[in-house]
Amino acid sequence: MSRSRFSGAIAGVGSASGVRVVVGRWDDGPWGRFADVMVETADGHRVLLAPTERVRRFVAATYTFDEERIEPVTVTGTRTSWHVRTPSLTLDLEVGRRSALGVLLRAVPRRLATSPAWCAVTDPVARVVMDGVRTVGTAREGRREWYGATDLHRVTALTGSFDGVGLGELADVDPPCRFGFSSAPRTPSVTAVVTTVDDVAGDV
Repeated sequence: MSRSRFSGAIAGVGSASGVRVVVGRWDDGPWGRFADVMVETADGHRVLLAPTERVRRFVAATYTFDEERIEPVTVTGTRTSWHVRTPSLTLDLEVGRRSALGVLLRAVPRRLATSPAWCAVTDPVARVVMDGVRTVGTAREGRREWYGATDLHRVTALTGSFDGVGLGELADVDPPCRFGFSSAPRTPSVTAVVTTVDDVAGDV
């Protein structure tokens, strides 16, 4: 059994075209900085965009995809904007103010908020408050994960394209993404998070 922690942020957005996108920007963890993207098209086709084979293997062991692509993934910007670039995806997000839930999350001491025990306590609440969202779950190959959220900002605008087709305007993440045990919040948002992973196989 190995335990690893990844600290960063997750952006989850929907679009008028029906494409929903979840971007993970990981600033600290066992592999250093990296980013990955999960895309679900309007017809339900789920695509992983991973920067390396190692990231592809790790994410695919946790979530379910119909297609997996290894390609460069970069995320740049500031607190008020994200710019995501891969050969398949161009995505620019405008990030707004902290939400009311973000204010509550910020009030919890970080050490407590990111602990697996706290994530287990908040999971039933997350299921009710944000349909489809889980803070703890079991994935394939005996892996268990906890998501400790520490902040949340609303996304206010979106532009971009996937496989050369425009995404259209920003929309809710609806229907929820079907990658695995947890989906992004319905309201487009950027969530600061620490992910803790227990891996029976020790592949992290």
